[in-house]
Amino acid sequence: MSHDEFQKHDAKILTPSFIVLLVLTLIGFALIGVRFIKGIGAVSNMSDGYPWGIWITYDVATGTAIACGGYAMAILIYIRNHMHYHPMIRSAILTSMFGYGLAGFSVMVDVGRPWNAYNFFIPSKWQANSAMFEVALCVMAYTTVLLLEFLPAVLTTLEKTEWQTLQNLMDRLHRYTGIKRPERMEERLESVKDLGAWLKPRLDKVLIFIIVLGITLPTMHQSSLGSLLLIASTKLHPLWHTGFLPLLFLINCMFIGYSIAILESIISCYAFKRPFETKELSGMARIIPWLTVIWLCVVVGDLVWRGQVGAALAFDFYSGFFLLEFCLVAGGSLLMFSGKKRQSIRWLFVSAALIVLGGALYRFNVYLIGFNPGKGWHYFPALAEVMITVGIVAFEILGYQVIVKILPVLPKLHTRQQLDDAHRLAEKA
Repeated sequence: MSHDEFQKHDAKILTPSFIVLLVLTLIGFALIGVRFIKGIGAVSNMSDGYPWGIWITYDVATGTAIACGGYAMAILIYIRNHMHYHPMIRSAILTSMFGYGLAGFSVMVDVGRPWNAYNFFIPSKWQANSAMFEVALCVMAYTTVLLLEFLPAVLTTLEKTEWQTLQNLMDRLHRYTGIKRPERMEERLESVKDLGAWLKPRLDKVLIFIIVLGITLPTMHQSSLGSLLLIASTKLHPLWHTGFLPLLFLINCMFIGYSIAILESIISCYAFKRPFETKELSGMARIIPWLTVIWLCVVVGDLVWRGQVGAALAFDFYSGFFLLEFCLVAGGSLLMFSGKKRQSIRWLFVSAALIVLGGALYRFNVYLIGFNPGKGWHYFPALAEVMITVGIVAFEILGYQVIVKILPVLPKLHTRQQLDDAHRLAEKA
C-alpha cells in the first residue's frame, strides 16, 4: 500500500460549520446524559409495543448501511482489483468508522438496562442462535477492524511529523506561565516517531488479513439485520415481510455504500474547495444501477410469488411508503444508466442521493413504518429522541471535518492541473 496517495486538508479547524455542528453535538449528548440520569422514558416515546424507535431504526439498521462505504470500496478495490480507486479508500473507511462506532454507542443509549451490558462479554451468557447476537458481535468486531484499517493514517503522521505545533504550544505556555518545556521532550517525541516508523511496515504485512475480515463481517451482519425481522411475521406488513429479507438487506447495503461514497466525495470536494473526482465517480456509478436492478427484481419477483402485488398498488398508507422507496431507488438507477449523466457531477449527486434516500427508506419501512405490534400501540419519536440522533450525526460530520485536517485521508492532488484547480477554487471561496 502506498501512503503517498493521501494528504491532509490544510485549513482552519475552527469554522462556522464547526461551531454549528459542535452545538448540535453538545445538545444531543446533553440529552443522552438526561437519558442515563432520569431513564429512557424521560427522552423517548418508546414502549413495550415499540421497544425500538428511530435510534435503532436509523443509528443501527440504517446508519450502518450508510456507513458501508468502506465495505463497498474494499470489495471494489481488493476483490475486483480496481486499484485506481485506492486513493478514495481512507475517506470511506473514516466514514464507516464513525458510522459503526456511533451505531454501537447508540445501542447502549437504547438498551433499557445498560448496566447489564457486561453480560455480552461472558461466553456462558451468549445465545449463539440469535441473529441479534451475531449483529452485536460483528458490529463490535468490524468497528475494531475499521480502526486497524485506519491506523496507517495515524502512523504515517507520527512518522513524518516534527511535532512543531506541540513544541510551539509548550514555548507559549512557558512564556505566559513560566512553566518550562520538559528537558527530555524532544527525545520523547522522537521515540513516538520511531514507534510509528517501526509499527507501520509490520501493520502493512498483516493488513490483507484485516481487509478480509473487513469484507466478511459486514456481509454477515448486514444480512442478519434483515434476519431479525423474519420472526415478526404477524407484526411486519406483508409488503416487507419475506424470506428474502437477509438477501435484500445485503444488496441494499452495497448499493447504499457505493452511493454514499459518491456523495461523500462530492460533498467533501465542494466543501474543501478541491477538484471533483469525476472520472473515478463515473466509473463507480456504473456498478450501482446493476445492483439496484437485482434488488428491484428480487422485490418485484417476491411480491408476485407471494401474491402481494395488489397490496403494493393499493395506494394506502403502507403502499405509499413502499412505492416511494421503490421509485426513489428506480429513479436514481435510471439516471445512472445514462453515460452522459454519469459524467455530470450534478447528476451524479442527484442520482446517488435518490438511491441513498430510497435505500434508507426501505430500512425505515422494515424496522418502523411497516411494523405494527397490534391495537393500542402507537409511536412517534419525541423531540429529544430526534435531537439525540441529530447530535450523533453532527458528531460524525464534525469528527470527519477535524480528522481530514490533521491526518492524511483525502486523495492526494498529484497533477499540476489538479493543483491549479484546487488553487482556483480556493480563490473563489
